[in-house]
Amino acid sequence: MEAAELRVGFVGAGRMAGGMARGLLRAGKVPASSILASAPSDRNLDAWRDLGCRTTHCNLEVLQESTLVFLATKPHILPGVLQEIRPAVGPHHVVVSLAAGVTLQKLQRLLPAGTKVLRLMPNLPCVVQAGAMVFARGSGASDEDAALLQNLLTSCGLCEEVPESYINIHTGLSGSGVAYVYLFAEALAEGAVKMGMPGGLASRIAAQTLLGAAKMMLETGEHPAKLRGDVCTPGGTTVHALHQLEKGALRATVMNAVEAATKRACDVGED
Repeated sequence: MEAAELRVGFVGAGRMAGGMARGLLRAGKVPASSILASAPSDRNLDAWRDLGCRTTHCNLEVLQESTLVFLATKPHILPGVLQEIRPAVGPHHVVVSLAAGVTLQKLQRLLPAGTKVLRLMPNLPCVVQAGAMVFARGSGASDEDAALLQNLLTSCGLCEEVPESYINIHTGLSGSGVAYVYLFAEALAEGAVKMGMPGGLASRIAAQTLLGAAKMMLETGEHPAKLRGDVCTPGGTTVHALHQLEKGALRATVMNAVEAATKRACDVGED
């Protein structure tokens, strides 16, 4: 399916869905006139209209007008939405769920047999086209369907196909991990404020420090331990600072956080 003939629908029009739509538009993947979003009220839809996208209050209309459909509702709402749209789902649809904890098995059970369904887990930086996304495909989805999704979503950041068992781990690593990074950035900036730097400047430098470190990891392919070692000099400032972080058990605490969030994601899927 070529992008020119692709009609994209979003059932649910919240921040994550809007960020993905902006990524598609900025990359020229899909024209705004080929995107249709639904929501129960106009509260979120005004922003979509500002982008030039079409909007509706009818979920069934999204299925009738679209070939690639993103299900971007809250997890507890999704079963009811699937029951509503099930009669309109056909073999020409590719259905992509963004709902945390809702497994492919459950999606396939609630949709018509043979539906081309995939499960996608994005993270918040998708709204600035710098996200980290993973997806897994159901039994009805083909290599072509997976390639279509991956090609489209590279406009929103990193997008990788993985076994479904990795999706909850991705939630702990990256979905929730964005918040760990914000907490670390806040602590970096507050440390500088304590030492006398103005808060705004400290926050900007903290953010750029994280951005630069991440870019070096991606562009060099080096293990973070190697890059960390490159910053240290014998008896220097960095090794003294790292000693304090090790005394505070930063490494173990972060590992525990990833584990806790992953387990909670698994629990949500069983609720």
